[in-house]
Amino acid sequence: MKTVARAAATFLFVSLFPTLAGAAGFDAAALSPLWGVPFAGILLSIALMPLLVPAFWHHHYGKVSAAWSLAFLVPFAVAFGPSLGGAQLVHALLGEYIPFVILLTALFAVAGGIYIRGNLHGAPGLNTGILAIGAVLASLMGTTGASMLLIRPLIRANDNRRHRVHVVVFFIFIVSNMGGSLTPLGDPPLFLGFLNGVDFFWTLNHILPDTLFVVGVLLVLFYLVDRHYYRKEGVLPVDPTPDTRGFGFDGARNFWLLAAIVGLVLLSGAWKSPVSFDVHGTEVGLPGIVRDVGLVLVTLLSLRITPDKVHADNHFSWAPMAEVAKLFAGIFLTIIPVIAMLRAGVHGPFGAIVSAVTQADGQPDPAMYFWATGLLSAFLDNAPTYLVFFNTAGGDAQALMTTHADTLAAISAGAVFMGACTYIGNAPNMMVRAIADERGMGMPGFFGYMAWSGGILLPLFVLLSLIFFR
Repeated sequence: MKTVARAAATFLFVSLFPTLAGAAGFDAAALSPLWGVPFAGILLSIALMPLLVPAFWHHHYGKVSAAWSLAFLVPFAVAFGPSLGGAQLVHALLGEYIPFVILLTALFAVAGGIYIRGNLHGAPGLNTGILAIGAVLASLMGTTGASMLLIRPLIRANDNRRHRVHVVVFFIFIVSNMGGSLTPLGDPPLFLGFLNGVDFFWTLNHILPDTLFVVGVLLVLFYLVDRHYYRKEGVLPVDPTPDTRGFGFDGARNFWLLAAIVGLVLLSGAWKSPVSFDVHGTEVGLPGIVRDVGLVLVTLLSLRITPDKVHADNHFSWAPMAEVAKLFAGIFLTIIPVIAMLRAGVHGPFGAIVSAVTQADGQPDPAMYFWATGLLSAFLDNAPTYLVFFNTAGGDAQALMTTHADTLAAISAGAVFMGACTYIGNAPNMMVRAIADERGMGMPGFFGYMAWSGGILLPLFVLLSLIFFR
């Protein structure tokens, strides 16, 4: 038995540590797929621990995320040296995670400072209208901003309904994901495309039919499902939210701050400055610094000018934002080797995936790009996944916008649309779920949500690919 254990340990060591400490770099093509174990571990923890050990997860999910992060960072530092391990950590934090969290925090705080006054009553027509409005707002103020602005009044409107889970599930589908497909402001993958040379209105001109199709089908389907439950169960005899006179916005000054957030994001993409700082191998440009400092100031200003009553009426708390920040810290770190192996292309451990998107004649296959980008975006961070396939398709924005427009459209649609397939596919998904759980909605777990998305979205995506990406 000891011999078997030693052999297994030797195999694991050789697989994970092909070089010893002090290596100047690492060859992603030579990495073992075992480096993806910490990433798979954090995903399974998010999926299973709330079901199996809910009390432990509720109090210690941050420690679980940190443990999986260390499960990657420590072996990586041993295998490739502390310097390279530190460089990867700094790049993940400064280049990706911190800007991501700062933007989400600003949108969360500012949208949470706007209270939509008036007791709406969640009938099927009203609910469908809110989802349609959210789909439009998502491309103007981002899926996070639209989600945080509308989820609380939508929950309040339906707090006297017996069946409410489907309302939030469709909200995640439409507002937190697919509505953000028309501009770089809508979803991070499209913003990365904008930074890499894709015209600001290119997605609007090329993905509008796709978006109208999927959002239109989902709105019709939602209306039918919501009407069925509404007629079957009706409403509770007592509405927990009392009726009030009039309709309006409290904390409306935060709308100006939302506009400031949009302006700062656009500025960071359009402003080309030669000023940058090298932080342990990670280039931090002046536009990004200005954007992030500006977003922090916007967040603080919103908290300063928003009356306490608005936050109280909104049931505003930092718990959803804390959950997203802690869990995505682990995801951003453990995903490093997974993305590196994907970027290694056809010669890397995941070469079969990259090869599958190319036809026999060497031309890109739009349908396969849609499914490969989409399915990976559902479980990986959709922004770097978009970049992987953007570069796999050639990485030349001008060629992709013209000669291979169908391929770029497929990559863009896959990254944005299929972010709705899991709670971790897009950050607003998890935030909306956390807010709904706080309000006693009883949201489904990780696999329960995937049952909804698999039954509704996958057939829709099959139809979409047959129509638009043949």
